[in-house]
Amino acid sequence: MMDLVALRSLIAVEVHGTVAAAAAAGGYTPSAVSQQIKRLEKALGTVLLERVGRGVVLTGEGRNLVRHGHGILRQVEAATAGLGGDRGEPVGPLQVVAFSTAVRGLVAPLLADLARTSPDLVPEVFEQEPREAVETVATGQADVGLVHHWVGVPLHSPDFVARQLVGFDTADLLVHAGHPLARAGRVTPADLVDEPWASTPVGTICHGWFLYMFAGFARPPRVRFWFSEFASQVQLVAQGQAVALVPRLGRGALPPEVVAVEVSGPVPTRVIELIWRDSMSASPAVRHVLDRCSALFAPMSETGSGLVTAG
Repeated sequence: MMDLVALRSLIAVEVHGTVAAAAAAGGYTPSAVSQQIKRLEKALGTVLLERVGRGVVLTGEGRNLVRHGHGILRQVEAATAGLGGDRGEPVGPLQVVAFSTAVRGLVAPLLADLARTSPDLVPEVFEQEPREAVETVATGQADVGLVHHWVGVPLHSPDFVARQLVGFDTADLLVHAGHPLARAGRVTPADLVDEPWASTPVGTICHGWFLYMFAGFARPPRVRFWFSEFASQVQLVAQGQAVALVPRLGRGALPPEVVAVEVSGPVPTRVIELIWRDSMSASPAVRHVLDRCSALFAPMSETGSGLVTAG
């Protein structure tokens, strides 16, 4: 019988690139992962990893096993996820990945609710950007993910990754209270081309929206400051050094020196979704998390008033 734990570790090596990274993602030591794969090699009578320099790469047999292994693991999950039927209770560990503002604005209240409604469920939460979260969930390294993408900038995922809408989130232009635009009721991208900007780094989803918003202009705005943390961007705005586009979810109270101004043409809107492997759809733990999210978080209004808790 194939060792499914070892198969998952082999897949993790292929996904993360090194034994050490695969071990960290799975909660093992590197030596434990190496031993798992060696036992799998012995059971199958073939070499799955070979050393190249100081690292390892999958052999042709290893890549072939990984290619089939994803489907094998999903089939096993689908066969076992719903054992117990409707009587199944959400118990045991549940790995969740979520982007940073969701951790503050959504995951924190969700964890409090889960502690009350399913005390035997033990969620573990890791912060990850949406593209990483899709890969982590798709490869079985996490059970559920909270992700976002901007309207007009899709987030791609494999067909076997299911999605459920949580709600919508709007971003506002943040400017210093003394800035001329602070008195504007609403601004458009045309008003913002000549401003000095703070932005998330190139390659992030939020920077992708920034490019999308100014795609029709002869030249892009001037970005002088690159910060992953929105809190850092807020402080830069408070000092009058830049403007920034910051989502409302998880933003918290703004300093008195910072004013939020609505943006239109287009309105910067994020779609917030839960993702999971469809092979886990019958899992009591996954079903409970989906149900509690539906109960806790009402969709945002069309006016973009922000994610609100139900009740």
